Amino acid sequence: MKRHLSSVLAATLLLGAAPVWAQGTDASIVSAAEREGSVTIYAALDASEALELVRGFEARYPKVKVDYNDLSTTELYNRFISEAAAGGGSTDLMFSSAMDLQMKLVNDGYAQPYASPERANIPAWANWKDQAYGITAEPIVFAYNKRIVPEAEVPKTHADLAKLLAEKTDAYKAKVATYDPERSGVGFLYITQDMQADKGTMDLIKALGKSGTKLYTSSGTMLERIASGEHAIGYNMIGSYVRERQKRDPSMGLVAPSDYTVVMSRIAFIPKAAKHPNASKLFLDYMLSAEGQKHLANRSIGPVRTDMAADAELVPASARPIAIGPELLAYMDQTKRLKFLKDFQRAMQGK
Repeated sequence: MKRHLSSVLAATLLLGAAPVWAQGTDASIVSAAEREGSVTIYAALDASEALELVRGFEARYPKVKVDYNDLSTTELYNRFISEAAAGGGSTDLMFSSAMDLQMKLVNDGYAQPYASPERANIPAWANWKDQAYGITAEPIVFAYNKRIVPEAEVPKTHADLAKLLAEKTDAYKAKVATYDPERSGVGFLYITQDMQADKGTMDLIKALGKSGTKLYTSSGTMLERIASGEHAIGYNMIGSYVRERQKRDPSMGLVAPSDYTVVMSRIAFIPKAAKHPNASKLFLDYMLSAEGQKHLANRSIGPVRTDMAADAELVPASARPIAIGPELLAYMDQTKRLKFLKDFQRAMQGK
């Protein structure tokens, strides 16, 4: 479903303390962006989570209107491909947590390079040839309902979760939630990252299937059902969303697995067909700036900048960032993708 952030925001809506200008943004880009007057963004980030970021940008650059479109990862990808095929131009900026789908678009030649002046402040794994930028650093975690899961049973590793579900199948029957990798772009990414990180992942999938794990496409739905008690545990949840939920729900628990914690980054790129390329560059710079990253961090979305501190509980020593690059395309091959999904379905069925 498409949702827009209101773009009628007064220049006086400066957020928090005196802000810092985006480091080194070329004055000619700022002027050209203001002449363009708007930037259209397709993003797989809830509008409510991006509101402070967009308000901050429009307060900083009141002559540039933001048209923010909140889409699911699969919808975002399909819409972009469809519009590109029609040849009429598309969005000005693509921003998604489905890192593999984003990288496929970049690899297929849809992105234009831009050497952001902020790139010196982000790690090497978060920049690919100045075409694809990682904007966030968000761990993939376990979520659980503290009212239902005894402290002694809270899984600390992926192996712990597999063991818990194998040994207490009846107690956790239909009480676990995770993404459906067939219908969710991020779900497919996270489970295939687990496959690459841990040879025991297929055993975990079998335990998930044995316990009647429910599959979803929405983080919000899973968190609601964990909070309500319908489910007790969420596997491969986006840590920033879980942390944000904890702010208003003390019963929500979070574990960054100590064996390894996958850290995803929402990838942004500027399409070659962008109608407002300078406004795109300006918004990209702002997202990567200390000010933009602070706005995201205020919504529990981990900063990617190397000069900003991360939440130690969310990004532990076991952090395993997903590097931005062609390696993300490993499971984009249709034959390999279909084989994995078939293996996943068989494992979920206990075969």
